[in-house]
Amino acid sequence: MAEKDVFDFNQVKVPNLSPNLVKYIVIGVLAFILIYSSFFTVSPEEVGVILRFGKFDRIVSPGLNFKLPMIEDVQKVPINRQKKLEFGFRTEEADIRTRYARGNFDDESLMLTGDLNAAEVEWIVQYRINDPYKFLYKVREPEETFRSMTEAMMRNVVGDRTVNEVLTVGRQEISITVQEKLQELCDQYETGIRVEQVILQDVNPPDRVKPSFNEVNEAQQEREKSINQAQAEFNKVIPRARGEAAKVIEEAEGYALERVNKARGEASRFNSIFEEYRRAKEVTRQRLYLETLNKILPRVGKKLIVDENIKGLIPLLDLKKEVIDAK
Repeated sequence: MAEKDVFDFNQVKVPNLSPNLVKYIVIGVLAFILIYSSFFTVSPEEVGVILRFGKFDRIVSPGLNFKLPMIEDVQKVPINRQKKLEFGFRTEEADIRTRYARGNFDDESLMLTGDLNAAEVEWIVQYRINDPYKFLYKVREPEETFRSMTEAMMRNVVGDRTVNEVLTVGRQEISITVQEKLQELCDQYETGIRVEQVILQDVNPPDRVKPSFNEVNEAQQEREKSINQAQAEFNKVIPRARGEAAKVIEEAEGYALERVNKARGEASRFNSIFEEYRRAKEVTRQRLYLETLNKILPRVGKKLIVDENIKGLIPLLDLKKEVIDAK
């Protein structure tokens, strides 16, 4: 190696600093470090929890805040951020086409219903931290505890329902019940968590029993179809029969009313005639006689009206013509 490439440390000149200058530089650096570590910023969706010598002291709001260096520590808690827990599945990327993680989550999703059927339940829980002090110091590992509480509560509620309720009509009621009971449990354990929503994403029978389950569903649908058809036929025939029966009853009642009214009218007429007869017997008798003849005579054919004292009636009759007319 050439001599010009050798570095000679003896030729380096160290600045001549006085001890007072060095002291001021060290003090300045320490002061900068202390001042820098005394101020901190809390984002708008968080609050700062201040610990003094490891013990809770106070909670500070978002913005620029001050703490005693080396005496106080800060923990930031996102109280205004909505958090989410997924059960039975995991989301890798939420986009127009959401991509889910491939894995076996049967230990979370596989549940037993109240009628001893199996169902795979996938759901989401959305929550917020409403008390940072309780969230940090009342429960150890609060998010893991909350996850276990949620799964236990869902199994409890699903275990009280039939498989048809879980798969179809009871999903909304299950979500509301789990949310209410989970919030009661969170308040009891002082987790500092507010449950905002429980959403059942998907509920299906296990893959191993899907064929049998589909056969049962088809049988139930066929049963419902037969019941509906029978009910439709019932609704078509029975009301018509009831209508016809009502019509016959109404006609019978109308006929009975007509006959009764007619009989009452005839009786009233007879009583009236009888009353007139009692007052003027001869006149009434003559009037009845004439009225009766007025009804009878139009029905009789040729009529001969003679005096009772007449004699020689036979020559007056054209018997030949009567015979011809008779033929």
